[in-house]
Amino acid sequence: MQKDALLLGGTGQVGTATARALLADGYAVTIAHRGTRPLPPDLAGHVTELSLDRSEADSLTAAARGRDLVLDCIAFSPADAEPYRALVGDIGSLVMISTASVYLGENGTYMDAATGDDDFPRLAVPVTEQHPIVTAEVEGYSPQKAALERALFAIEGLPVTVLRPGAIHGPGSPALREWYFIKRALDGRRRVPLVDGGASRFATSATVVIAELVRLAAQHPGARVLNAVDDDAPTVLEIGQAVFDHLGHDAAFVAVDRGPDSSVGYTPWSVPVPVVLSMQAAIDELGYVPVGTHRSTIGPAIDAMLAAVADRDWREVFPGLTRYGADEWFDYEAEDSLLDS
Repeated sequence: MQKDALLLGGTGQVGTATARALLADGYAVTIAHRGTRPLPPDLAGHVTELSLDRSEADSLTAAARGRDLVLDCIAFSPADAEPYRALVGDIGSLVMISTASVYLGENGTYMDAATGDDDFPRLAVPVTEQHPIVTAEVEGYSPQKAALERALFAIEGLPVTVLRPGAIHGPGSPALREWYFIKRALDGRRRVPLVDGGASRFATSATVVIAELVRLAAQHPGARVLNAVDDDAPTVLEIGQAVFDHLGHDAAFVAVDRGPDSSVGYTPWSVPVPVVLSMQAAIDELGYVPVGTHRSTIGPAIDAMLAAVADRDWREVFPGLTRYGADEWFDYEAEDSLLDS
């Protein structure tokens, strides 16, 4: 009998990548969404679309009941766990997308609460799933995701796999951080300043990696939490080199000092201490075989972003980039002033 999957928030970058992986594995796939984002052309006609507001618990449980796999890309708060209480025994495997930012630093801080380099969370290298997570019951992305995780695991008998990705990249991303380098290539920049010489490391997560973990979690139901990152944790310099190599762009990377008085050289991955996640648990529990590195998986995301921008203003196409301070990424006058000095 053909297995079937329900993907909540399935038109996003993780949902579409997972749909492709599941279709290739023979699943019947239903993508549930609110209709604000169209399906990619390659999925249209191959999946079933379902109009669904996730906040309507009865609609969610009715849609999910009897599925072999439910992927929830949009659960956010502990209240979002409650509909699954009625589904214990009625779904094969539930996968919920969380975030690596739930990890609590050894200095007692977490990423949402950090105001600068001094109070950025200090984490083990690499971070395993046993590392403590945020316990503060406060508003904010990381505390709410951590509370959601606890609420899910409190439901006895629920076969839930929680995935904790890092900086996600893939086709369909509304906020592809790699735009930091892509735009510089398009603008013909031949010098790129990087704080710390680009040595910073913040774990990246290709959507194809996350999709493979979802597929495997469907085959191996259980109650667990797993990191979901690329095989390597590339440095900022390696990310820049990968983007430029894909675009055939040649530029020199120039080391600049880290400091509070200038944003020059700071990228979306320029953290003051490493954020590197272990994938050993996924290997041990799911038999996961690394899908690829950031360099080997970033190409389709770059191509998709370029196709989406075309002759349009990038701010209009990717408003989500403002979350990462993208409005300040391209102060070329300040860059040239610092580099020339």
